[in-house]
Amino acid sequence: MRSGFLAIVLVVVAVVGYLSVYVVHPTQQALVLQFGKIIEQPKTEPGFYFKIPFVQNVVYLDKRVLNLNMPPLEPISSDKKRLVVDAFARYRISDPVLFYQRVQNVLTANRRLSTLLQSSLRSELGRTSFVALVRDDRSGVMDAIRNDVSANAKELGIEVVDVKIRRADLPDANSQAIYARMQTERQREATEIRAQGEEQSRRIRSRADRDATVIEAEAKRDAEIVRGDGDAERNKIFAEAFGEDPEFFAFYRSMQAYEAGLQSGDTSLVLSPDSSFFRFFKDPAGVTPPAAGNDNGGSGISTGAPSLAAQ
Repeated sequence: MRSGFLAIVLVVVAVVGYLSVYVVHPTQQALVLQFGKIIEQPKTEPGFYFKIPFVQNVVYLDKRVLNLNMPPLEPISSDKKRLVVDAFARYRISDPVLFYQRVQNVLTANRRLSTLLQSSLRSELGRTSFVALVRDDRSGVMDAIRNDVSANAKELGIEVVDVKIRRADLPDANSQAIYARMQTERQREATEIRAQGEEQSRRIRSRADRDATVIEAEAKRDAEIVRGDGDAERNKIFAEAFGEDPEFFAFYRSMQAYEAGLQSGDTSLVLSPDSSFFRFFKDPAGVTPPAAGNDNGGSGISTGAPSLAAQ
């Protein structure tokens, strides 16, 4: 009888002792409630703690950084463009007492924080252009959204660590229209650039043709001047040579006539042996006694070469 009573007492003591102890893990923080009211400061350090069984209970809250993923949002930018924005936030429970009093659990906190984030996104993106969001001032927009959400989240005992936009783009229909317009603009610019290049090409080619014509004309002019000067110099030398020794000059001209007139070819000469053309063949001095009658001795000339003999 006494042993049975003792066993019951031991079981009751063990159960009471078990219900009087609770454990806080490193990733947790705990609140002790008595009849739904917080009676102690939150336990944020890991370890074993005691409470009154059956009267007090413990609520555990996460101490780690939590993620909040939002569904895609379609705000309108300041330049009246509808956007598709995919954003997320990271936060931690900074004030467990205030957090429990306002939202009690993480699920409710996510809903409240998601509402705040959507409101802040719509408000800030409504003051921001699409170009500033995707290129010029994305980090500034993110900082403004984070500060706004963080200020409102403090009332929930939440510290917002970061707010990021994964993707900010136009709807598919708008994107296709914009891509088509951009393609048309690039094609127009390409056509203008080609036209300007063709115009410059024609201008350069025309200038080059004009310069070539001028250079060629100037070269021909200079050549004619040089050739004229050469001919004048040659005639001068011939005249001086003729004045110095007329007999040698006559001999030299006859040798040139022989070289030009006696070459093999299609031209035929029919001359009398007594012709003055052959006077240097008979007498090296070129003195030929005058012949009776015609100097040519009735010779006949076919084409061309007699002009050489006349020289």
